[in-house]
Amino acid sequence: MSALRNEHLSYSRLSRFEACPLSYRLHYLDKHTSEPGVPLSFGKALHAVLERLLQEVIDTEYAGPLSEARALQLYREAWAAEGLSGLDLFQQGLSILQDFVRQQGRVDSRDILAVEKEFRLPVGPFTVLGFIDRVDWVDDETIRVMDYKSNHQLFTREELDSSLQLSLYALAARRMWPWAKRVRLSMWMLRHGVLQETTRTEEQLEAALAYVETLGQQMETAESFPARLNPNCVYCDHRRNCPAYAQALEGQRGVICEDTSDLESVARERQEVAHLAKILGARKAELEDVLRAHLAEKDELVLAGTRYRMFNTTSLDYPLEPTVAVLARTTGLSREELVQRLANVEKKALDALLKDAGKRLGTARVALLKAELDSLAAKHHSPRFWAKEVA
Repeated sequence: MSALRNEHLSYSRLSRFEACPLSYRLHYLDKHTSEPGVPLSFGKALHAVLERLLQEVIDTEYAGPLSEARALQLYREAWAAEGLSGLDLFQQGLSILQDFVRQQGRVDSRDILAVEKEFRLPVGPFTVLGFIDRVDWVDDETIRVMDYKSNHQLFTREELDSSLQLSLYALAARRMWPWAKRVRLSMWMLRHGVLQETTRTEEQLEAALAYVETLGQQMETAESFPARLNPNCVYCDHRRNCPAYAQALEGQRGVICEDTSDLESVARERQEVAHLAKILGARKAELEDVLRAHLAEKDELVLAGTRYRMFNTTSLDYPLEPTVAVLARTTGLSREELVQRLANVEKKALDALLKDAGKRLGTARVALLKAELDSLAAKHHSPRFWAKEVA
């Protein structure tokens, strides 16, 4: 084998090559300066805070509640280091960290085995280098491997069970803590305060090793690195150097289905249109943010034959008790019947209430409460179109 292009492999390298070979080439081979977007910088800031917060617990052999004040201090430093701006985003991060601190409750340094733990995993002729956000002791036979995520969406069960990142972490953890008979794998979804867990079988881990070696060989022997439009193009840190992204911004199409009875052709065009829609939608939002900033100082803008203004929309929410009282007096219907017909609890509002209650009641009691409430809920099912790319 010729000299390896990579001194090592990593999940970041592997996933970038999987998603878009051109992005991989620009980042790792051509060494282009990356332009990380706000979501990536925001996530890095949160990770930096949590790493330092828990490392200090280990260093001082501390046992007790985490400090919100210390988290805020670290957040300010990380915010400045990442060059972030915007009050709304700052408040989002602050709320995430406050919820994290409260959810942790009492921490004990003896239960935290590692924070930002480096590993080197041999895979065939390659070495996979990585860092695990956190590893906790569960019991004398079990450890929990955690990766912090600031995603807006929770992972599906399929995504958790097939995550290459978690498979690599499981393999690495078994080497570093060989006494652990069980390794729990989890994504800590910071925006939701949810720990999503999965495990791996021996067969799954063997398949992951074979896949990494195969992908590594593809990376080393590739002679071309084509751009591959995908839903993450809008977040790519090399999108400005990508001709496919530039063409997408211009709305250029490469696949046109002329025979709708050819379902393969229908599916290919649908996927291209879906990617273009996301890219163009993100660009539209970016441009609208610029116009909104100027409309904060002016009543309106007239540009390129279009008039832009900001205006308020009005929606009505009727307070339950006074509304029911008026209706009962006028219609003759009983309060119980009116409440049954009119009153519904919005799931988002209920989730927020349960989240607040969790600070007082604890996670276990809130989980039981939520299960009881879910048993009362009326479930409605409607057909929904779903699509996910497969290898």
